[in-house]
Amino acid sequence: MPRIKLQPLPEYQTKFRITVRTTDLNYGGHLANDRVLALVHEARVDFLARHGWSEMACAGESLIMGDAAVVFKSEAFAGDELVIETAATEPGGRGFRLCHRLTRPVDGTLVALVETGLVCFDYEAGKPKPLPPAVAAICLRAGD
Repeated sequence: MPRIKLQPLPEYQTKFRITVRTTDLNYGGHLANDRVLALVHEARVDFLARHGWSEMACAGESLIMGDAAVVFKSEAFAGDELVIETAATEPGGRGFRLCHRLTRPVDGTLVALVETGLVCFDYEAGKPKPLPPAVAAICLRAGD
């Protein structure tokens, strides 16, 4: 089975610090896979807030997650401080991607790379909507 491969971006737009809690651990004593997406959710909320937006009001549109990919590079443990760097990329007709790099700053270890595909969504109609130009404008482009 081929593995998902994600590469770190050359630059990210924001940094968010968070500490791994005991409730973030799995039976192996390290950061659980489902909790990685929860930590990235916190970073996503922070990223949007820095632009004056939220998940339900992103330049006038609501967001829904269309896909997610997580590639683990190293373990993280309770008490570890993590830095989650985030960048918006790949603007399209109805959505964009958020790319995240999770590192442990005390030793520079790369913990995980995460990408999520966000889609503008009308929750009342249950349908995707066009990506607002203001959101496309903040997305990094290849070669930027």
